[in-house]
Amino acid sequence: MEAREKRLVFPFSAIVGQERAKLALLCVAVNPLIGGVLLKGDKGTGKSTLVRALANVLPEIETVADCPFNCNPSNPLEMCDSCYERYERKENLQVVKRRMKVVDLPLSVTIDRLIGTIDVERFLKEGRKALQPGILAEANRCVLYIDEVNLLDDYIADSLLDAAAMGWNTIEREGVSFRHPARFILIGSMNPEEGDLRPQILDRFGLCVEVSAPMNVEDRIEIVRRVEEFHEDPISFYRKFESEERKLTEKIVKAREILPKVEIGDDLLKLLAETVINLGIKTNRAEITTIKTAKAIAALNGRRRVSLEDLEKAMELALPHRLRDEPFQKPPQMKPPKQPKDDKKDSNEHNHEHEHEHDHKKGERGGDSQTQVAGDLEQNFNSSKTEIPRIEDKDIGSNDFTGYRSSRDVSVTVVNSPKGIPVSYLRPKDEIRDVDLYISTIWAVLNGKKPPIKLDINDVRVRVRRAKAPTLWVLLLDSSGSMAVERRISIAKGVAEKLIENGYIRKSKMALIVAKGKEAQVFVPPTKNYWEVLEKIESVPTGGRTPLSSALYNLLLLANRERLKDKSLKVRAFLITDGRANVSMFGRRVKDEIVELAKVLRKKDIELNIYDTSGRGINPGISYVPVLKEVANAKVFRV
Repeated sequence: MEAREKRLVFPFSAIVGQERAKLALLCVAVNPLIGGVLLKGDKGTGKSTLVRALANVLPEIETVADCPFNCNPSNPLEMCDSCYERYERKENLQVVKRRMKVVDLPLSVTIDRLIGTIDVERFLKEGRKALQPGILAEANRCVLYIDEVNLLDDYIADSLLDAAAMGWNTIEREGVSFRHPARFILIGSMNPEEGDLRPQILDRFGLCVEVSAPMNVEDRIEIVRRVEEFHEDPISFYRKFESEERKLTEKIVKAREILPKVEIGDDLLKLLAETVINLGIKTNRAEITTIKTAKAIAALNGRRRVSLEDLEKAMELALPHRLRDEPFQKPPQMKPPKQPKDDKKDSNEHNHEHEHEHDHKKGERGGDSQTQVAGDLEQNFNSSKTEIPRIEDKDIGSNDFTGYRSSRDVSVTVVNSPKGIPVSYLRPKDEIRDVDLYISTIWAVLNGKKPPIKLDINDVRVRVRRAKAPTLWVLLLDSSGSMAVERRISIAKGVAEKLIENGYIRKSKMALIVAKGKEAQVFVPPTKNYWEVLEKIESVPTGGRTPLSSALYNLLLLANRERLKDKSLKVRAFLITDGRANVSMFGRRVKDEIVELAKVLRKKDIELNIYDTSGRGINPGISYVPVLKEVANAKVFRV
């Protein structure tokens, strides 16, 4: 059965190209302490194929035969509580060899399935509280694979991070206290277009590789040929590469034996430390992970000393995803380390590069970039770096606004739904979907039933969970001609970019509506591709009239459409404007339209925040900011 499963997986050695991704996966197979691999790339580039193919070349491991946690029989520090007690009593632990496997973590996983829960069947039969192991138990000393890891729910990711950081999974549920080792190789894949990864999770991946499809004709033709051949006859295709697969397995086993004896010279250690400092990387994981990876590369090549080439390859895998200090910051270009030759020459080259970088940044953001669009009254302004403005109203309770509240403020209580953290239980009122079998059994016992217990509708209890509410942040950017006065639009774009950074931290969907000309337009529909929103904001031209009514109307349409997909969606709108409006949408007075739309916003529970860019001096024209503040209960922030 095991051999048959192997042949149904595309062979690792048959994958065309992707040498860096293959090297990263082999390194963590040799030394799981590296911390896992993140594969980033567009859809259809073979990320999942690479991971599943890895299972074919992973070596066997020794485990305790009757233990569901794959405990290591030769190391008491890697045993669960039960095996450790038996080890202390000098019991003979039966040993069996098992292949390492790739365990999938689906995005729909519940917290109970991840960490483990009460074994209700054993409780009913034996009257004992026992643990039903979860996915973390199955993944111990194996590979835990998360496809689309950037879409994983926060509460699942938090529990996963705790286990990955500690190497142990601790369960405290309904009077059961248990822990077992959770030392798995974490591999994730993601498409950057669907949103970025939380910094806390990103740093847990020791290595990160950009996976892209080959762009030469020969490689692409060979990929098609091999895939077609595999689909026609998987068993025969696997036999063609069986010897290569066996060689890779033997290479991993041999590398594991060599690894403890691999050394690295002080000169390379110093060179690595200087490179990390020069790149501005703050985390110590950078050096630690790079050294472990360099040693694994040397061991895979059968050598007991790390070379400069090994270190360069390790740095390419371990450092790029740690270069950014802030969200959306463009990382410095990584160059391979060079042995110092001429200090004076290096100093001059460094100064020249620094001046070039300074000139590039000056033209890239803020600065004096302002161009006239030919044949049009519109102008292009770059954003000006700014901080989120202070709150104008003293009764709000704080002097600073970061653009978002704490995660607790956007949590919702859900009943009879599998998403979220269990906090209580209730009798079901409609369809039963999320039964708490343990509590239901307790109720049955309290109602006088004896084993074997058969639950009826009066015994059943469903879970009450606290889950993070999905949020949509809608940026409404006024890019009309009045925003060109005193370059207000540059500040407005800077505020919008700061809000996008905050939305990224909160993992909120973002949308962009631009008010300019005769009517407002949805420039970016709801997305988690924050780079797309940033790029659109920078490219928005300024000029024309101010269709504020149209912008508010588009906000309502967008909110209604998204709430049809999820009724619990929280919508927050951020209007960045000088408050002027001079375009009627329905042929009525502009003020009347704005008042009516503001009433609907309040009724639909759409939170409106206004960033007033009009300044402190005398401003000609009527500002509708006070109207929106009163009617829509909007919060106003002075830019």
